[in-house]
Amino acid sequence: METMRERFYSTASRLLDEDPRTAVVLAEIGMDGFREAALAHPDRVINVGIREQLMIGVGGGLALAGLRPIVHTFASFLVERPFEQIKLDFGHQGVGGVLVSAAASYDWPAGGRTHMAPGDVALLDTLDGWTVHVPGHPDEAETLVRHAVAAGDDKVYVRLSLQSNADPLPVAGVGFRTVREGGRGAVVAVGPMLDSVLAATEGLDVTVLYAATVRPFDGEALRRAVAGPAVEAVVVEPYLAGTSVAAAGEALADVPHRVLGLGTRREELRRYGTMSEHISAHGLDPRSLRERIDAFLSR
Repeated sequence: METMRERFYSTASRLLDEDPRTAVVLAEIGMDGFREAALAHPDRVINVGIREQLMIGVGGGLALAGLRPIVHTFASFLVERPFEQIKLDFGHQGVGGVLVSAAASYDWPAGGRTHMAPGDVALLDTLDGWTVHVPGHPDEAETLVRHAVAAGDDKVYVRLSLQSNADPLPVAGVGFRTVREGGRGAVVAVGPMLDSVLAATEGLDVTVLYAATVRPFDGEALRRAVAGPAVEAVVVEPYLAGTSVAAAGEALADVPHRVLGLGTRREELRRYGTMSEHISAHGLDPRSLRERIDAFLSR
């Protein structure tokens, strides 16, 4: 199956053809995916070399000039390394753009810790006004990238991954979708975690919500999904565990509740291995998820 990143390249290239306001800014990584687009639009496909801080600055400058920049590289080089530039060149200047990442939390373990970014969404949570999309399938990635580029002058982060669900779901760029209904609590599955969550909760009396857009957090959907005098909710995210626990707690603030946040562990996993081995090591495979959700609900 085509990866989310491959779909992003073709989608962004078409957007360059369709919309003269669209521009792409790269820091070397991703140039192979935009070779033809760069020839067709040399003034709107800009490669700054291995200078990630400059890449963000150029994106902010293009936004100031009235363009809609799409800025792309690995998540660790897109959010963590140039974080001050994101804070200032987009946030402080009051302009918008579309940050599209690859490699996610551990998509390329052989790249080592420098290529892993489990804390990217949590880091963006310290800033105001960012929409965050976490597609779970290449079809969803295309829809959400198009939605992000068309979103006026908003600040949008699209988090791509090699992890993918088997089938896409309709996504609109806002809100959560109910995938399975139950009577005892809710499990929110973010992006590519949906298939694993569905397998892990098979036979459990819980509602499963699907979130391809996590910011803004759809607290209303979570409130509708839970019932009873004591509310129980689990959020399963493909990045740092607990990233959305505060948002879920805020949505349930006026009722007694318990929230469990599952995701990548804070401790660094000092191994290479494969992506699937990292998923298991962080307890995000279906068997581990079932054990942890069962233990939470039984307490």
